Amino acid sequence: MSATACPPHTDNPQALLAATFARIAATRMAGLPVVNPALGVAVPAMQAWQGEWLGVLLTPWAVNLVMLPGPGGRFRPIEVGGAQWWDFPSGRYEFLGNREDGLGHYQSCSLLSPAFEFACQADAEAFALAAFDALLAAPPQAPHNAEGVRLSGGSVIAQPVSRRDFLRGGLFGGGR
Repeated sequence: MSATACPPHTDNPQALLAATFARIAATRMAGLPVVNPALGVAVPAMQAWQGEWLGVLLTPWAVNLVMLPGPGGRFRPIEVGGAQWWDFPSGRYEFLGNREDGLGHYQSCSLLSPAFEFACQADAEAFALAAFDALLAAPPQAPHNAEGVRLSGGSVIAQPVSRRDFLRGGLFGGGR
């Protein structure tokens, strides 16, 4: 597909995404057994990410990360069943292609489906925001010295030790 088939959103599409899925909740999904009646549609976070729009979508049936096209040019309009991989500080994730009238192409990565774990909207939104924050956070760095490895439950013997560190006592927690 050409880039013209998937025009970028120049403004933050958070409200458009929420309105599109509120309409879906009130029509196609209304009364289905996968719907948690305690939940409504919300987009608790959406921001620019490497020229595209990244958000988290909460619906009464699922919690998903979503990507929508921005001016960055990296977003590919993918039909249902197709996928695109995205790299974030926390790792690499597969997003599936989707399209909705009024919204256009978007990609989603399921975090939770169905969403029956939540008793209320506040708990579901807290989960969605925590997941969004975790996506954008780098994983913690592994301890570099033997004492840090030991305290984190790792094996000191399995850690690589340079000749210099060995001679400076790095094998047993010294040196660094």
